[in-house]
Amino acid sequence: MKTLLWIAALLLAALAVAQDNPGNAENGRRIFLKIGCYECHGTVGQGTIAGARLGPPRLNLDGVRRYVRRPGGQMPAFTDKVLSDSELADIFAYLKSVPEPKAVKDIPLLAQ
Repeated sequence: MKTLLWIAALLLAALAVAQDNPGNAENGRRIFLKIGCYECHGTVGQGTIAGARLGPPRLNLDGVRRYVRRPGGQMPAFTDKVLSDSELADIFAYLKSVPEPKAVKDIPLLAQ
């Protein structure tokens, strides 16, 4: 019984670590550019006239995964045949690695 509890605790700890570090940001950047996400969302997920701002994500990985698989609006769906869960986790890690943009008040040219 103690062994089962110990194994369960280790699995829960591994799951928590996996959720904190869901993927490889460098690989995610490569995939983001390769499959064309940047065309609508900008090279760092900043958003454009054609696509919403993605980075840094406000949703968790599960929320992003649900939206990418069954999006609303004009975004095409990316099924797991097109983009695996692992690749999506890497893209999520890339978007999480992008620093928050500066506030408008902190940009001197815009403060004039």
